[in-house]
Amino acid sequence: MVRIFREWRCRTIKQLKPRDKITQKMTRDGVVEVNETQQTAERISSREADSDFSQPDSAAAERVIEHLDAAHTRKVNKKAVKKEQEATALRTSTSRLQFTDEERATPELETYIKKSEKAADRLDATKAAIPKQKKLVKERTFDEAAGKAKTRLHFEEQEKPIPGGKKGNPLSRPAQEAGIFVHNKIHSVEKDNSGVEGAHKSEELAERGAKYGARKLKQGYRSHKLKPYREAAKAEKAAFKANVNFQYHKTLHDNPQLTSNPLSRFMQKQQIKRQYAKAAKKGGAKAAAEAARKTAKKTAVETRKAAAFAVRHPAGILIAVAALLLFIMISAGLSSCGAMFSGLTNGVLGTSYTSEDSDLVAVENNYGALENGLQSEIDNIESTHPGYDEYRYDLDSIGHNPHELASYLTALLQSYTPQSAQAELERIFSMQYTLTLTEEVEIRYRTETSTDPETGETTTEEVPYEYHILNVKLENKPISELAEELLTPQQLEMFHVYLETSGNKPLIFGGGSPDGSPSEDLSGVEFINGTRPGNQELMELAKQQVGNVGGYPYWSWYGFNSRVEWCACFVSWCYNQAGKSEPRFAGCEWQGVPWFQSRGQWGARGYENIAPGDAIFFDWDLDGVADHVGLVLGRDGSRVYTVEGNSGDACKIKSYDLNYQCIKGYGLMNW
Repeated sequence: MVRIFREWRCRTIKQLKPRDKITQKMTRDGVVEVNETQQTAERISSREADSDFSQPDSAAAERVIEHLDAAHTRKVNKKAVKKEQEATALRTSTSRLQFTDEERATPELETYIKKSEKAADRLDATKAAIPKQKKLVKERTFDEAAGKAKTRLHFEEQEKPIPGGKKGNPLSRPAQEAGIFVHNKIHSVEKDNSGVEGAHKSEELAERGAKYGARKLKQGYRSHKLKPYREAAKAEKAAFKANVNFQYHKTLHDNPQLTSNPLSRFMQKQQIKRQYAKAAKKGGAKAAAEAARKTAKKTAVETRKAAAFAVRHPAGILIAVAALLLFIMISAGLSSCGAMFSGLTNGVLGTSYTSEDSDLVAVENNYGALENGLQSEIDNIESTHPGYDEYRYDLDSIGHNPHELASYLTALLQSYTPQSAQAELERIFSMQYTLTLTEEVEIRYRTETSTDPETGETTTEEVPYEYHILNVKLENKPISELAEELLTPQQLEMFHVYLETSGNKPLIFGGGSPDGSPSEDLSGVEFINGTRPGNQELMELAKQQVGNVGGYPYWSWYGFNSRVEWCACFVSWCYNQAGKSEPRFAGCEWQGVPWFQSRGQWGARGYENIAPGDAIFFDWDLDGVADHVGLVLGRDGSRVYTVEGNSGDACKIKSYDLNYQCIKGYGLMNW
């Protein structure tokens, strides 16, 4: 009974058990049935499941590892290549020879090998002692991974350049002038007072001592700074000598037959020295040594042939020796002539401009730019100073003698550049030109008529009013006069020497032709006129000037008080005589050419429609700068005929091919 009750109870409990709670959810893998009671989940969707990306891709990881390994390998290889390059540069930058085992085993060469290595060690030590500096260097590399070129900046240690000379102090000149002025004032009164004279002499002695001490101190400091460079140069010379000596004795060891002939040994050593020096400049010590070995072999063969020739022709050798002795005797007798020639050479050098030609021209152009600015200021006076009833002009000509400026700067500064001469240019310009504007008021009277409204009577009376005048005055003081005020007696003497010789560069600033040939004959020439009429009267006047030598009165008419390169002055004078106030220019490149080009009156070389009276500009050295100017007479089928001033310092008629490369272009005149 009890058993039956228990079975019934279990069945009853099982029947009363609750159902499991089941829900469905949508996931990225599809529909999932979740039994929340039993905490289970079952995918019931028929859609194919997505790939499982939660696990790492072994292939991609391998590729990343390979990329990192390749980058590391490239970095290591790059460092190795750079290290090898530095080692190679060290080997080639020094004069260290690479000796073979055979050479080191040769007793005859042991001494010279040791000397060469010792000299090379000394050279390396002296170069290491030279001060170094870090310099930013740009390096361009190629990134294989990115497939692009990259630019990298890094600091590289380099030798400091040799310190330059002392820079000019802009205050030294005014201080010097002030000191000279004070001493001159004291000198003018010290003769009347012995006490003042003694004190002044003591002061001057003290000043000279102080200056001497300061100069020696600066020299000592500079000598100390240059010591590493001197030691390196000395060591390099010693290393070169030791290497050449080794190569020479190596050649004698390989060619014993040379030791018996002093002439052969001398020739051999000189050839080895020349060849070694030539090769060392190009490829370093290794290349120089190889070239020296080749030269030694070649010279050995040549000397053997020469020795054999001497044996076969003893009479010819004696004649050659006698001729050599005769030449030596004649040379000794002409030593005085050599001294005279040397003196002549020194004289030429002492009267020449010491600056570079490019610097001379650049400074001249800078001064011309200052003058152009002054001319522009005067041309715009009425617009910059409006409101005046009248403008009165009293103007000196704007222009200077380029050789006066170059002679002054050379006497003062010796050698100069546009940068070093700029301050002096501005100073001399401000002293040469003085522009003064003065306002003047005049009381003037004008007639005014009035009518009485009541009587209708008309009356006339003189009414005063103010008449405003602006006086514009420009004074031009020549540079030659300023030189007498600013230069010391010694400098002034050199100024006159440079000016007299034109620095042995008379045509450097343009304005002339070196052609010394005579004036040409126009007989039989038939001119072909274009559509432009030109000015025949002007050309007849110009032809009448043929034969003038020296350029007077053309440069004098322009405003110069002494001769200048006067071809442009001649052209301007002819235009003025024909009734043209413009163009007026003394410089070809910085005045004449810009005047025509700025007005659209310019024709390049090959321009066919030229007319009588046009200006023709020449560029003798083909550097793009006009050096000379003349007037066009006309043209025929293939040539252009001209009248030129300062052609060999004379007025001449010349002709050129229409396509002559030295013709820069034509300034076209409107008549």
